[in-house]
Amino acid sequence: MVVGTIQKIEEAVLKLSPEELAEFRTWFAEFDGADWDRQIENDIAEGRLDALADEALDDLRMGRCTDR
Repeated sequence: MVVGTIQKIEEAVLKLSPEELAEFRTWFAEFDGADWDRQIENDIAEGRLDALADEALDDLRMGRCTDR
């Protein structure tokens, strides 16, 4: 059961020492960032961002972009 697992993780995190918590935060930030990267890469590969890219390129061609 996912809820039970989440509760166990929460309980374990609450028991971490400050040093362990800092190490866990670093690990989780890297884990979360890698997961985000995978999601973006999948979205790009599946063409989910094509419309946004086309819109941005159109804005650039039409002079609707600034360097600010």
